[in-house]
Amino acid sequence: MKRILLALAGGLLIGAIAASHAKLPAAPPKSDAEKAAEADKAAAAKAKEADETGKAQDRAVANYKKNKGIAMDTKPAAGAKSGATKK
Repeated sequence: MKRILLALAGGLLIGAIAASHAKLPAAPPKSDAEKAAEADKAAAAKAKEADETGKAQDRAVANYKKNKGIAMDTKPAAGAKSGATKK
């Protein structure tokens, strides 16, 4: 009885090892329509991520300026001159 159980356990072990080394079949090639749809989806996701990053950066800058007491207007001071200086 013990020999039979030992033989069955060995067979199961060998089968498990063989199954773990088996390769899956290759995926079928994608059609042009599927490739285009996947590219469109990736481009939309990238654009959305870039937009969200820009908004987060704008919020961070506004928060920094608010907490540091920096004015949000970008106009130069009244006495400051812009452009090249004359010699």
